[in-house]
Amino acid sequence: MTEPTYVLVPGAYHGAWCWRLVGEELDRRGVAWASLDLPSATTGAHPETFLRDDAREVVAAAAGLGPVVLVGHSYAGAVVAEAAPELADLVGIVYIAALVPEPGESAYECVRRVPARTRLDEATRHADGVLSLDPGLARDALYGDCEDAVAEWAIANLSTQTLASFRSPRTAPPVEVPSTYVVCTLDAAIDPLLQELLAARCDEAVVLESAHCPMLSRPGSLVEAILAAPRRAAA
Repeated sequence: MTEPTYVLVPGAYHGAWCWRLVGEELDRRGVAWASLDLPSATTGAHPETFLRDDAREVVAAAAGLGPVVLVGHSYAGAVVAEAAPELADLVGIVYIAALVPEPGESAYECVRRVPARTRLDEATRHADGVLSLDPGLARDALYGDCEDAVAEWAIANLSTQTLASFRSPRTAPPVEVPSTYVVCTLDAAIDPLLQELLAARCDEAVVLESAHCPMLSRPGSLVEAILAAPRRAAA
């Protein structure tokens, strides 16, 4: 079987840049990967940029790569779930501290299943259909276990996010491919209790003692979890 390419999809406020350390780990292992920026997380994006716009970008990024595993972080769990049925060569999905709405449900509705206010809620600002994060609060919300230099670099690269992307519902049905959920137990952005509920719908769960962005704080451990998923499925 041809080894898959791992398509790394960033969550809200982030871009392909957030996968830099994971990409270095994958390169060391000789594993093919690709990443992308999402239209909704591009500073200056039109406020009416929806979940479907992000999903189309994922489909385009995966075109011609052969077998692919989609890896979605945070909000991108909704994005990869929306894109998945359009990928004929999809062989697996890995969700990382991700929102995975049911068909007909939005990411916003998904996160409200556990009515707990998080540090991400405290850091979020809203104006004219666009969301942004208070830089002074973003560290505790997203990067609590990152080294200072990494957290400062990440905060400097944060973009805005369209509210419409969170509020637009998933339209795609489920797909029959192996799925893994990485639960981040120290997460201050998406409640770990919600993550556990969502992980129960996947084929398996992996637990990392990590804050919301293990791709920046624990890239080696995260890569091991990502790469193990299709191996276990094949076994």
